[in-house]
Amino acid sequence: MTKPSNDRQFRPVAVPDVELGGFWGKWQDAVCNSTAETLLDRCVEAGMLKAIDVGQPSPGVVIPIQPWGGTTQMFWDSDLGKSIETIAYSLYRRPNPKLEARADEIIDMYEKLQDEDGYLNAWFQRVEPSRRWTNLRDHHELYCAGHLMEAAVAYYQATGKRKLLDIMCRYADYMIKIFGHGEGQISGYCGHEEVELALVKLARVTGEKKYLDLSKYFIDERGTEPHFFTAEASRDGRDVSQYHQKTYEYAQAHQPVRAQTKVVGHAVRAMYLYSGMADIATEYKDDSLTAALETLWDDLTTKQMYITGGIGPAASNEGFTDYFDLPNDTAYAETCASVGLVFWASRMLGRGPDRRYADIMEQALYNGALPGLSTDGKTFFYDNPLESAGKHHRWKWHHCPCCPPNIARLVTSIGSYMYAVSDNEIAVHLYGESTARLKLANGAEVELEQTTNYPWEGAVAFTTRLEKPARFALSLRIPDWAEGATLSVNGEMLDLNANMQDGYARIDREWAAGDRVALYLPLALRPQYANPKVRQDAGRVALMRGPLVYCVETTDNGEDLNAIVLPRELPAAETVVLKDLNDAIALDLKVEREETSNWGTALYRKAPAERQVATARFVPYHLWDNRAPGEMLVWVQSDR
Repeated sequence: MTKPSNDRQFRPVAVPDVELGGFWGKWQDAVCNSTAETLLDRCVEAGMLKAIDVGQPSPGVVIPIQPWGGTTQMFWDSDLGKSIETIAYSLYRRPNPKLEARADEIIDMYEKLQDEDGYLNAWFQRVEPSRRWTNLRDHHELYCAGHLMEAAVAYYQATGKRKLLDIMCRYADYMIKIFGHGEGQISGYCGHEEVELALVKLARVTGEKKYLDLSKYFIDERGTEPHFFTAEASRDGRDVSQYHQKTYEYAQAHQPVRAQTKVVGHAVRAMYLYSGMADIATEYKDDSLTAALETLWDDLTTKQMYITGGIGPAASNEGFTDYFDLPNDTAYAETCASVGLVFWASRMLGRGPDRRYADIMEQALYNGALPGLSTDGKTFFYDNPLESAGKHHRWKWHHCPCCPPNIARLVTSIGSYMYAVSDNEIAVHLYGESTARLKLANGAEVELEQTTNYPWEGAVAFTTRLEKPARFALSLRIPDWAEGATLSVNGEMLDLNANMQDGYARIDREWAAGDRVALYLPLALRPQYANPKVRQDAGRVALMRGPLVYCVETTDNGEDLNAIVLPRELPAAETVVLKDLNDAIALDLKVEREETSNWGTALYRKAPAERQVATARFVPYHLWDNRAPGEMLVWVQSDR
């Protein structure tokens, strides 16, 4: 089989073109029923609408200025943007005239707030207007613009309303005049990346290449010398040696992006930068960007990523530390960072399906990002440790509320991560009950119905609907963990090995209405051991089934979870459906358990604890702390 060219350009389908049922449908219903309105209500309670309402006096500084010279209040435009984006996607699934009217009201406020030249930022128009464009390193101006751009695209796609889209196009047109190397222009970029990927979305929905060019400019300019952040601080009268974290690695601006080989700094910023780079690599077929990203990908996934797809172990910089430094109980692993990893992985698939990216996308989605949202859609996690002594719980809101709308917008847009199309190929990256309406660049229109109870069961079936027969390739990801997977078309078994390319089964044929593809992915329970260099996991084992990481909780197993010992050879697991956790599959296993009740009063002794045979119940990690509070543990003792 001839391997397709690397010059293919795969682009995600629009969110409204995929209808979800099953697993993801339930999560989307939670967002529609609770989260979308909750986000807006809590933004209002925080005072965000007063900040953009020109009919009211400026609220001034509501959240105190921090040591880095800014305040999380500067990010409020981004929080409103992500909330509007979530509302947009939820409206598509479930019309809600009241919620839509509230979003329209906010958009009207932004229309009135926008300056004649196109500039739009609540903080720098209403609180510190003299500080516009004076500290791009710290003050998030372009970051906020990016999130409003993404909201504009989502709202237009979901409702057909152009007002916010036109507002953000005017702002982007203004940026094109402001940034560059021409006389009087600013040759800089944002300290917190985000606008880069947003401009690509804006370009794709409008067809305007000028927005791609601006995104490419920001990426190409980053980290070049003479360093923009140094020159900016000097012009602004700031001490160039005194700044947050005191290293340009924090914002991935220490080197030009194509020269970077190690993932460093603030985890969310890194993920947003690499997402934008991957988009630009796809749009411009830029092999130099792709090569840099491949190096960075390997650096992250082989040395710096938790088994959950969580990234960024340290709270001090909300980011990366040393290789193989992956503490469990103090893991920061911000929800936004795993959301960002899903973004990056998805965009790495822009130049063609490749399992090494899609497998990690799925791992981070289910286990790194999804824990950030409760099953009822009302409470959230900011950080995601892999071990808890019982004091880590979900919260209603946060002084920096970036994570709730981030996981909510990901959940409600998940269909666009499942499917992608090129000129003559459909790629299925993720599995879940869904119906996708797909239009290939060669003109073929296909409706693809996916029937499955994934991730609880491994059987996946696709049925095609076409007005007339058409030739195209259908590429289905075969996860690396799916040993013994099988595939058939219209009842005829296919040789997977003969049809595999980069971890995808590629079926290139003429398709007709009613064709049926049956894929089976064995969901065998499998132990996972960490690289011996990860000292925190020495002598420990974690369990995965399909894409899911499992954990133990006090709710099912009592206290002292560290006393549980898994045998070297895993016993057969009994599966149990948990009705109170979205019909999740729990696993009951025979284990040994160290006795703690008869240890005595001594802190130390020469004989180890006695063991008793017991049964331990493991539940999907993304569902922990949805029931009674208590301890939690991912990595349990291994009897080796």
